[in-house]
Amino acid sequence: DLKEFIAGLEVPVIAGGVGDYRTAMHLMRTGAAGVIVGFGAGRTTTTGDVLGIGVPMATAVADAAAARRDYLDETGGRYVHVIADGGVETSGDIARAIACGADAVMLGAPLARAAEAPGNGWYWTSAAAHPSVPRSWIDLAEVASVGLDALLFGPSADPSGAMNLFGALRRAMAKTGYSDLKEFQKVGLTVRS
Repeated sequence: DLKEFIAGLEVPVIAGGVGDYRTAMHLMRTGAAGVIVGFGAGRTTTTGDVLGIGVPMATAVADAAAARRDYLDETGGRYVHVIADGGVETSGDIARAIACGADAVMLGAPLARAAEAPGNGWYWTSAAAHPSVPRSWIDLAEVASVGLDALLFGPSADPSGAMNLFGALRRAMAKTGYSDLKEFQKVGLTVRS
């Protein structure tokens, strides 16, 4: 029983595999301190091809954030963190995830590109380790000649959104009239097809 398992631990538990409201709510009710949202997308993940399933990140994060709001009301104030994972590689991806309700994002390949990365650019997801149905491969991210500080805080002349991740997030927030991340999570969204 996952609820008993989590209750028996002395550390906060973050559980993953969330793609919809129902799964997010279930994991929140088991006592998870955070939920990792996203599967089937990502730089090296083949879950969509192998299993035929996947959920667009914006939809999955917005659904998990809605579950968090309802769970917050249900419990009288227990906050569960929503962490976006899968295909988050640029500052625009970070801004979109937070605008949809994420508290944080998982950055695999972008951090693997930093000069200080211990893997020297090599990157793999947890799906790569599945013993009978591996859904990812080990990939060599393009190793940058810049350090982690430049990658996260700039300055950058690179127009791709792969550098100065926090500076670009601050700029996206400023352009939409926000200076607080919690408020930015409630920004009005327009969906285009």
